Amino acid sequence: MIQKLDIKTREQAEFQEITLKVREIVRDSGVENGVCVVYIPHTTAGIMINEHADPDVVNDILNRLEEMAPRRGEYRHSEGNAAAHIKAALIGSSVTLPITYGELALGTWQGIFFGEFDGPRNRQVLVRISADK
Repeated sequence: MIQKLDIKTREQAEFQEITLKVREIVRDSGVENGVCVVYIPHTTAGIMINEHADPDVVNDILNRLEEMAPRRGEYRHSEGNAAAHIKAALIGSSVTLPITYGELALGTWQGIFFGEFDGPRNRQVLVRISADK
């Protein structure tokens, strides 16, 4: 089963927490035990699991990514978004989570975050649920 989430970003670079949306997809699937894969089909966006209790954590990550790959750098890529590609490569395009007893097996402080690095844009997130046999 694959579900699509539509994400509308507002900033050039931002993180949006999507944990509740993914949890809802898992619950609606009826899968008790299995795997949930969250995938981003974009080259200038990413997906990660990190702390969701303190918003400063994802802000710190975004700031460090900007230091490592500044938007205005010396890049060969002619479209002007090379930094966004680098940030997306560093964060990654998918996460895999176990499903146990019908719930995502996330730690107490963990959340799922969509990372936009070339916005604002309309984006998609694909969520695949597979049941254990």
